[in-house]
Formats: sequence, structure tokens, C-alpha cells
Amino acid sequence: MKLGMRKPSLKKRIAARTSLKRLIVHRAEIKMPRGYGWLRNPKKYAYNKVYNKTSFDIFKLLKKLFK
Repeated sequence: MKLGMRKPSLKKRIAARTSLKRLIVHRAEIKMPRGYGWLRNPKKYAYNKVYNKTSFDIFKLLKKLFK
């Protein structure tokens, strides 16, 4: 489990926005409503919940500082 600042990765940022799986799910409109991640994959939901509370993104931090 990661604690503290996350290491930014440009490659992963681009891949997440251009993935074939994401395009198919969004075009077919089979997305789950927000907040229902626990229903689709409870183990992943629990992991992500803890991960997001214990780590932070440097870009979001910079955005808050210069807002």
C-alpha cells in the first residue's frame, strides 16, 4: 500500500484516457452509477478507498496551491 505522495506517470495518464476497454464501456452505456463500485468489485473498492485516503497526487496539490 502506498503512503504519501504518488509518483506521477505521463504514460499511465495517457493510457487510462485512451484505453479500448474504456471506450467500449462508455459507448455501450453499461457504466455503473457513481458510488456503486462496491457492487461490481468489493475487493478493489476497499483497496482503492484506503489507497486514496493514504496517498495524494502532486498535481492536485499544486492545483490547490495556485488556485
